[in-house]
Amino acid sequence: MLHINQNVIDALIQHAIKDAPIEACGYLAEKNGTIAVHFPLRNVDASADHFSLDPKEQFDSVRAIRSEGMKLVAVYHSHPASPARPSQEDIKLAFDPNLSYVIVSLDGGQPVVKSFRIQKGNVEEEVFVIEQ
Repeated sequence: MLHINQNVIDALIQHAIKDAPIEACGYLAEKNGTIAVHFPLRNVDASADHFSLDPKEQFDSVRAIRSEGMKLVAVYHSHPASPARPSQEDIKLAFDPNLSYVIVSLDGGQPVVKSFRIQKGNVEEEVFVIEQ
């Protein structure tokens, strides 16, 4: 179960809206058991239906996360025109079973945020608690 600050949820939704119609993407880091920081990254594919993270930005983000005593716990991305569930490509590219995969959907007008654990092609929705 993830614990996520409300301000991080708000920031993910704003990132998704700002980058639409391409998929927004980035990392989520936790400190003291709660996701308190998001690291927006550039979708180098600039695509509406998939994303690739910029390697330099990935490295810089992981270095910042570690230097601040935080832990990388999730990758997030948006689905500008599809539901908040992993696509077949998302499942295939979910290489780290220790991470959560958070999806922000803008499909249907009202943003929806969901989290998933993906291990060896098996997808399970993950409960998360929003903290103030």
